Amino acid sequence: MVPATFWEHEPVRRALAARHLGRVIRAFRCHPYHGRNPLPQSAVAGWLGITQAQLSRVENGSAIVHLDRLAHWAQVLRIPAKHLWFALPNQPCHFGPEADKEQPGHQPAGSQETAGLATPPAPADAVTTASDEGGDTTDRRQFHALAALAGIAATGSLDLLATPTDAPRSIGMEQVRFASSLVDEFRRADAAAGADQLCDIAIRVHAHLSSWATKATYSREVGDALQTALAELACEAAWLTIDAERRAEARPFLHEAITRARLADDPRVEVRALTCLSLLTREERPGESLHCAEAALRVSSGWATPRLTTLLHMRRAHALAILRDTGGFNRELVKARREFDRGLHDDDLPFVHFVNEQEVSGLQGMSYLALGDPGRAAEIFRSIAVTPASIYRRNQLLYTLEFANAAYLQGDVNEAARTALSALPQLQEINSGRVTQLFSHVRSNLGRPARETLAAREFVDAYDQAVGR
Repeated sequence: MVPATFWEHEPVRRALAARHLGRVIRAFRCHPYHGRNPLPQSAVAGWLGITQAQLSRVENGSAIVHLDRLAHWAQVLRIPAKHLWFALPNQPCHFGPEADKEQPGHQPAGSQETAGLATPPAPADAVTTASDEGGDTTDRRQFHALAALAGIAATGSLDLLATPTDAPRSIGMEQVRFASSLVDEFRRADAAAGADQLCDIAIRVHAHLSSWATKATYSREVGDALQTALAELACEAAWLTIDAERRAEARPFLHEAITRARLADDPRVEVRALTCLSLLTREERPGESLHCAEAALRVSSGWATPRLTTLLHMRRAHALAILRDTGGFNRELVKARREFDRGLHDDDLPFVHFVNEQEVSGLQGMSYLALGDPGRAAEIFRSIAVTPASIYRRNQLLYTLEFANAAYLQGDVNEAARTALSALPQLQEINSGRVTQLFSHVRSNLGRPARETLAAREFVDAYDQAVGR
């Protein structure tokens, strides 16, 4: 989202006053809010459903007068109606000398209702019509992440994402490679924006491509590659639903991914799906989680890298801890540490790149919590909290909040409150349902009257203000 003051920037104001939407778009792209580099024409063109060349002509040519296009693009960019010289559907026109005067029900600039009016469009709209596990607020980071994803529309492979009636009837390897590249795009966008911003986009893209693939023709070779690409997209959609705390939606994607991976005889994607299924089922069905990790170990036997094997043993260790099997937990932990000490490997799969010392320690700490040992858990989480990571900031934040949780369970309310308060600025920077839920859990604990301290009250008040309670 951009702030309400975004629209008061002089180049934007001049473009609006000139009633030239092309110049408005150019001023929008070049606004200093986006950083030193303007948003690329290719990304914004993707939002608008046109090509980069067409956007260039729109920005530099004569003013557009077609009302339908004006209204559609203004809505895509979320330009507040009071700045426009034409009426949006079901809204009055506000442009003119009276626009800045107080109107009944009008919210002053900077209010909660107006501060987010310019959210960049969900790239899935542009993709549909034109085309991991592991902001200042991050509004800016979110903006660039979604812009990068929307830029897919200008890569030149638009036929794969065309509407069903316009899609080609056959699929070639080039189109399959493009479908595979979407997984990398989602991973990069997820790292920048968080799953909450991408979950619905991934679901829609996956559904669109799956539906189109059932109607198209292709060779045996292309068919196997297509099954793998769609399985990887299903895994990515599942992961995003898990991180967005929409876990009930993840299982069908993972079952589909396993089926497609087996059809394509691709054990690597099958292992990723089983690993994700182990994560999904860990809390409510630890027995199933244990079996999924074991199945992944069997499927990957003979080719798994140390980092993959580490993750699978840690999945098993955590599930055994939830089952209160201390002996089994300790055995799996020893195996995981032994594998982790073997180091990195050139053949590491992309989805295990987050498996580092911080992650292994964090999963160990969470296992101690499950075993009812908050003291040992707090020691581990404290070491993570005091050593900020330059990457995987989402996991860093999660384990910092787990430190607050462990400190609270130990009875140290003040340390829990100070830790949570220090992490609070990141609440708006990392768009993850898991993060949001864990913050809410910590707030619920620290807000109990029987445990109230000055530090706890300070955190609760700051948290409530941050979330608008």
